[in-house]
Amino acid sequence: MGVYDTYVLPHLIDLACGSGDISKQRSKIVPLATGRVLEVGMGPGLNLPFYDRSNVELVWGLEPSEGMRRKAAPAIDASDLDVRWLGLPGEEIPLDDDSVDTVVLTYTLCTIAEPERALEQMRRVLRPDGRVLFSEHGEAPDESVRKWQHRIDPVWTRLAGGCHITRAIPQLIESGGFELVAVESGYLPGAKVASYNSWGTALPR
Repeated sequence: MGVYDTYVLPHLIDLACGSGDISKQRSKIVPLATGRVLEVGMGPGLNLPFYDRSNVELVWGLEPSEGMRRKAAPAIDASDLDVRWLGLPGEEIPLDDDSVDTVVLTYTLCTIAEPERALEQMRRVLRPDGRVLFSEHGEAPDESVRKWQHRIDPVWTRLAGGCHITRAIPQLIESGGFELVAVESGYLPGAKVASYNSWGTALPR
């Protein structure tokens, strides 16, 4: 990774993804995690304050970026959670089959290069009675917004660490072998091209 990805991008992600409205989304999802948790794309550790310590045994933090892991170090030091780094991308999850109770996905599927492959890996490591908790932004339902998303996505992706704003998140999760339950969606405050969110729970099929 270059200087931008290693030293600049982690700070930008920390600012953009730690905003008040996105933090509210995290607060709806992360406290529901239980048992042995796999957080895919832990980034700078923005979810750590939202975990319910009484229900979580440990958190595997899957994060390929050294810069992000370095940025997360203070948050991990300040947390009483057992956090174990997995320094690989979402397409390569070095855990045993059926070893995870909860997968947490927050603003991650937009950046994974091969999201379908990553979802297959999540399905593999998740217990049959486990669940995926997600809050993601993606393709908007309004045609006028979608047009702008597709126009700016190539530039957006280069500047935002591989983030795509044109992925249909619910459909993507379903195609990965999951059944969606209790899903909500809508625009968060801010520019509509980047603020259409979907959040909820998915169960392995």
